[in-house]
Amino acid sequence: MTASDTLKLVLLSSLWGLSFIFMRVASPEFGAVPVVMIRMGVGALLLLPLLASLHYLRQVRDNIGRLALLGFINHVVPFSLLALATTQLEAGFTSLINATTPIFTALIGAAWFATPIRRRQYLGLALAFVGVYVLSADRLDFQLGGDGWYILAILGATFCYGIAGNYSKTHLGHLPVRVLAAGSCSMSGLMLLVPGLLMWPQQAVSIEAWGSALAMAVLSTTVAFLLFFSLLASAGATAASTVTFLVPVSALLWGYLLLDETLGLRTLVGMAITLAGTAVATGMLSPGRDKATRPLPR
Repeated sequence: MTASDTLKLVLLSSLWGLSFIFMRVASPEFGAVPVVMIRMGVGALLLLPLLASLHYLRQVRDNIGRLALLGFINHVVPFSLLALATTQLEAGFTSLINATTPIFTALIGAAWFATPIRRRQYLGLALAFVGVYVLSADRLDFQLGGDGWYILAILGATFCYGIAGNYSKTHLGHLPVRVLAAGSCSMSGLMLLVPGLLMWPQQAVSIEAWGSALAMAVLSTTVAFLLFFSLLASAGATAASTVTFLVPVSALLWGYLLLDETLGLRTLVGMAITLAGTAVATGMLSPGRDKATRPLPR
């Protein structure tokens, strides 16, 4: 990669890492669904100019049902689950569990989309699940007020991402990334409008929460997607896919700096094991790694 591409990659991972910080601040006051409505609604309005061409608009029209389904399984449900999780869990911890998305993508691809799992991937899958266990074993409390259900919400989000990644590759792989992103974003905003307004908080929301929700929409959605498009065009899918490993590191660092979240030895060890397993499973640590597919914008 060029120096410019490296800078784009670092900025992209930083902005997507910040999304967990923004959720951690905004979700407790707005609630999960309203904060995602703001993110997707504002993001859609800012991304729509990417479709300012009859060619792109026809592609959206011809694939509107599939884009709506993609928006539901790649934005509406997982973003809402992650926002719910951040009402209870630290931003950095949430991002680490979320980093297992490629693992669920591989498992769902093998189970439902006839995508074979290669021998080396089994080692990566096992390592990643060990890492998740190290991270969360002492927090799997499913009693009222415990963290267990919120951890399951994160895993539910990664499960949705796994379905979305395989669905997009199978049914929407012919579309440009801008059509996937802006189209699915717009569909998501429309789907969230009514439930988001119905669940709107009764009490006043602080300036900090409003700022975080809008920053997530502008920085972690619109600007991040534009960086993603640029990186994909200049450096290719393999380079763009490495953002998966940088986002949790970014979120942990931002959580430490901005929210005073702790970085204990258990967290660092769990992070190392989880990311190493994910890297092996996706071919990043394999000398003859497979050609990476483009990651869906998050």
